[in-house]
Amino acid sequence: MKFIYYNLFFILITLSSCSNASQPNDPIPEHDTFKIQSKQVGEERVINVWTPENYKTNTDSLPVMYMADGGIKEDFPHIANTLAKLIKEKKIKPLLLVGIENTQRRRDLTGFTEVEKDKEIAPIVGGSEKFRAFIKEELFPEIEKRYRVTSEKSIIGESASGLFVMETFFLTPEMFDNYIAFDPSLWWNNHYLVRTAKEHLAKFPPTEKRIWFAGSNAEDIAPFTKELADIFKATNIANLRWKFSDEPKEKHTTIFRATKEKAIIWTLNKRE
Repeated sequence: MKFIYYNLFFILITLSSCSNASQPNDPIPEHDTFKIQSKQVGEERVINVWTPENYKTNTDSLPVMYMADGGIKEDFPHIANTLAKLIKEKKIKPLLLVGIENTQRRRDLTGFTEVEKDKEIAPIVGGSEKFRAFIKEELFPEIEKRYRVTSEKSIIGESASGLFVMETFFLTPEMFDNYIAFDPSLWWNNHYLVRTAKEHLAKFPPTEKRIWFAGSNAEDIAPFTKELADIFKATNIANLRWKFSDEPKEKHTTIFRATKEKAIIWTLNKRE
């Protein structure tokens, strides 16, 4: 009986850590919406795009921030409103936000796993490679065709989406210039990304990259975000600017909203 209760508890914790941790209740900003029929993930995907004030009245090309959890009923309105506020306060320069609405979140945001318990969180897991290919090969060109953009790209995510951000950073670091991850689910696949971090950092590209990540007091996440910070410190790559925000007073459900402004400001301000 104790074994059964333990398994149920483990699955509950796992689902919580892979969930979209914030509670979206934000005003919906003016935005564009279009759809892409993706060959990579084999389905139609909804894309939401927020442009800053004056974008339509000038000719400037702007950097782009991408995000999974990018549906109107997900994190897209909150991040769009946050960017608008920070731009108005002149804390960051104008940029576009591109949100990808979820269909099968846990499929798209997780990589492969050899851990049987991991596979219980959804009918299908391990689709991050195809999802990343969708973003790179189908979404990037579509955004470049529809909007005036520079080559600078950022990606932001929390929980399982944060896991996807970190996996992308380690496996395909050239894909984005800036990476932001809140409480990434680094426990996935027996904390594979942390276990292989030194190996990937040894092959890090020569171009400048920035990564900001935060860890809450979540017992299944905190040890691995701290361990990863130690690895970054020990590796000390000259062209990698990184910052770890240890947030022991925050929970998995609060860290995103509590730290998103300082994350965005630090990551997008190259002088810091």
